[in-house]
Amino acid sequence: MDFFISTNFAFLIIIAGVLLSVFAILTPGTGIFELGALLAYVLAGWAIFNQPINIWALGILVLGVFPFLLAVRRTKQRANLVVSSLALIIGSAFLFRGEGWQPGVHPVLAAVGSISAGGLLWLMTVKILDAEAAGLAHDMTKIIGACGEARTDIHSEGSVYVLGEMWTARSGSLIKNGSKVRVLGREGFILDVETVENGKD
Repeated sequence: MDFFISTNFAFLIIIAGVLLSVFAILTPGTGIFELGALLAYVLAGWAIFNQPINIWALGILVLGVFPFLLAVRRTKQRANLVVSSLALIIGSAFLFRGEGWQPGVHPVLAAVGSISAGGLLWLMTVKILDAEAAGLAHDMTKIIGACGEARTDIHSEGSVYVLGEMWTARSGSLIKNGSKVRVLGREGFILDVETVENGKD
């Protein structure tokens, strides 16, 4: 039982929560990664309730989310991804207070876990950015008005299958998984969709 309230356990759970959050951002609408991240953060909070932490390291972790969002959603600049990866490595390694400048978790675990998580964050996001930079296999002018199928529930965001590819999609009203949808518009790589009633093309 002592292990589950130790800084080592809390460190591993926080790393898992961060990576699950990244998966949730990159593949929105499934609900699985969002639920997993929430569970990980709840367990981490329980584990560190009585553990001393470095506020500055927690601040670095939180602030590191913003350059990641910029790298993925807007500017597509890898410099922002570098900043976010470094924030994850440094913030997670030194989150728990140790003696002097030493991390509060086992040094080997802190080094391997933080660097591995930062590297995985880099690889996953770079793959997404490279795919977007490579362009699409079909004419983007044909996507407007095209019909497809919702592969998750869609409201603020979700996933649809249109013209042979998976897309991130959003809708002003709830669309159930499996519903037929029509593309109304596009903003970057996010499609605005609506439900197609049965019998209508």
